[in-house]
Amino acid sequence: MFEIVSKRVLSPAITEMKVHAPRVAASAKPGQFVIVRVDEEGERIPLTICDYDPEAGTVTIVTQTVGYSSGKINALEKGDSFADFAGPLGRPSDLLDLTEEELKKRRVLFVAGGVGTAPVYPQAKWLHEHGVTPDVIIGAKTNDLFTYVEEMKKVANVHLATDDGSEGFHGMVTGLMEQLIEKEGREFDSCVIIGPMIMMKFAARQAARYGLPTMVSLNALMVDGTGMCGACRVSVGGETKFTCVDGPEFDGALVDFDEAMRRQNMYRNHPKNHHEPDKECKCNG
Repeated sequence: MFEIVSKRVLSPAITEMKVHAPRVAASAKPGQFVIVRVDEEGERIPLTICDYDPEAGTVTIVTQTVGYSSGKINALEKGDSFADFAGPLGRPSDLLDLTEEELKKRRVLFVAGGVGTAPVYPQAKWLHEHGVTPDVIIGAKTNDLFTYVEEMKKVANVHLATDDGSEGFHGMVTGLMEQLIEKEGREFDSCVIIGPMIMMKFAARQAARYGLPTMVSLNALMVDGTGMCGACRVSVGGETKFTCVDGPEFDGALVDFDEAMRRQNMYRNHPKNHHEPDKECKCNG
């Protein structure tokens, strides 16, 4: 059993939990994910690792309630335990492949939408620990939906955007990208985008306008996390990839986002009542 050592409510539908999982914490890297089950009869839920502490033996996950199974996770409290907490799984961020010399020269822009801010954090934190302070755009509909802003400010230059103008830039993250690059003259070498699929599609297009290589996370497509179910198939550069095995991060310029969005909708169930679990495994962006 894997005990929840702390729980924090980030918004009415989003919670952060630190889970005691020493082996996972000792091996985890930014960009990877875990598979959790609330109990022996529970659904397997893939969740991106949002932080990890090898010394304390804890792994941090952030879950958004979108259906029955994610609701069961968010109903757990400190002191409760997960039946399963398997990982780390998936390929780490490509940033970890860079040499120290390459890292020092790298100017990285992260674009995070909604709950996607949480999985951006470990990558930004890792860069900061290696002497690089990235820029991070965080977008939300309103200012009360922001998560991980204060944590992110400790490791990055943070730029906020809200659809309603309640805080920061008034508009979409693509508009703020334009302001930073075209109007303020900021220069970047690469861009990592994590958030809702539609946001990633247009943010990747915007980055392409400036010649920025992009990586996007397709973790929202994952179901069983092993590649066996085939639900996370996606076309990347005309080739079929499996998000949980080959990803979850891919070249944003090569991803067929329209196909990915169709697949994302295909595996949604609409439960007839609250006792029926769904397969809407979109628990962190």
